Amino acid sequence: MSLRTTIRSAVAPVYIKARLMQERLQSGVVWYPLDPDFIANPYPTYRELRERDPFHPSPLTGAMVISRYDDVDSVLRNYKVFSNVRGPVATRRRASGRPVREDIAEQIENELQPSMLGLDPPDHTRLRGLVSRAFTPRQIAKMEDHIRATAHALLDEVEGQDEFDLMGNLAALLPTVVIAEMIGVPTEDRQQFKEWSDKFARVLEPNLTSSELSGVFETGRLFDEYFRGIVAERRGNPQDDLVSRLIEAEEEGDKLTESEMLVTLRLLLVAGNETTTNLIGNGLKSLIEHPEQLELLRQRPELIDNAIEELLRYDSPVQLDGRTTLDEFQIDRHTLKPGRPVSLLIGGANRDPEEFSDPETLDITREDAGNISFGRGIHHCLGAPLARLEGKIAFEALLERFDDIQFGTRTPVYKPNIVLRGLKHLDIRVERSGNRRIGATEATPETVAAAD
Repeated sequence: MSLRTTIRSAVAPVYIKARLMQERLQSGVVWYPLDPDFIANPYPTYRELRERDPFHPSPLTGAMVISRYDDVDSVLRNYKVFSNVRGPVATRRRASGRPVREDIAEQIENELQPSMLGLDPPDHTRLRGLVSRAFTPRQIAKMEDHIRATAHALLDEVEGQDEFDLMGNLAALLPTVVIAEMIGVPTEDRQQFKEWSDKFARVLEPNLTSSELSGVFETGRLFDEYFRGIVAERRGNPQDDLVSRLIEAEEEGDKLTESEMLVTLRLLLVAGNETTTNLIGNGLKSLIEHPEQLELLRQRPELIDNAIEELLRYDSPVQLDGRTTLDEFQIDRHTLKPGRPVSLLIGGANRDPEEFSDPETLDITREDAGNISFGRGIHHCLGAPLARLEGKIAFEALLERFDDIQFGTRTPVYKPNIVLRGLKHLDIRVERSGNRRIGATEATPETVAAAD
């Protein structure tokens, strides 16, 4: 370890402690998202921010932190002032409070071309329009029987086990199989794709380490190398998958460079996995913690769609979204200068008592269930209908097959993430139902192979 690194390691905790003390004195509340207690349960901090300082200047991150529903919604919709494009290198900061080293930030710029998530119109409009062809209601409806068969095939793999990890056996695998099939990834490569997706998803987190960053870059290169082969094969042999549709659009005259195609496929694989995985994991954990709600859903299965919305609200798979201020903008008593980062607390907005009655309570019969978990405005999650369908099918399969679901041996632990909130593992202990798979599409040998 170099002397400079040693000094930084020694000084950083002192610097952070001083800035947090300053923050507490100025506003009466501290937002320090790297605190393990915050990662385990961010909601008390969200409540403090909403009540004491809903427009909270964070000395550590340099961002304006916004936590109320209406305010978050307004910023998400105002793409002309609040951009999805990353801010200048000099203004980008880690959530730890220290500025991102310029060499690291420049590596991100150079190595990873932004996906549609990091673009504004007109480029965002063009790319989203092309990809949206695969996510129409008709296309998603056609997939329902196959998704259901895949969910049951995955649960068949734990047949005879009274305890298993929901994350590793269902929540993480179901969306991987589905999105990989949509893209056109062969069955035998899907486990590798899940491993790549897990590594690459860390790029969204502000507490990314240098080692993890190197892994992200290497995974990105592996993705691109693999997809180039898929694209080349589909040009000569088109199939009913997303790659073939993008090639078809390209040939019809829509502008889509090879680089844009590769980064779009990479985004879809990662985004298509993480949000649904976390919806299933966080959602079941919440239901087990509220057994009366789990039993109500079992007794009234017609509540499933409403339950999905409430689970998305109660413990959102995406907790934070960011924007960069383009023009000087007055917000409350604060003047935001161009380049000022804004941190939007999705998880906090979803528990705003001005929008939801008794927001700290899980209630699957809730009528005011308009959560903001998939964003708003032009960047509203393109795959939200697919994620909702996969979540619905997963919970229906679990309730159909198991008469009782409880926590297993290990205590559930969340990943050390700030943006994507999800569990490392969720061990569940189950009692099997004698009526399993009623009305379910039977899993074919091909589906079982895909799940493996």
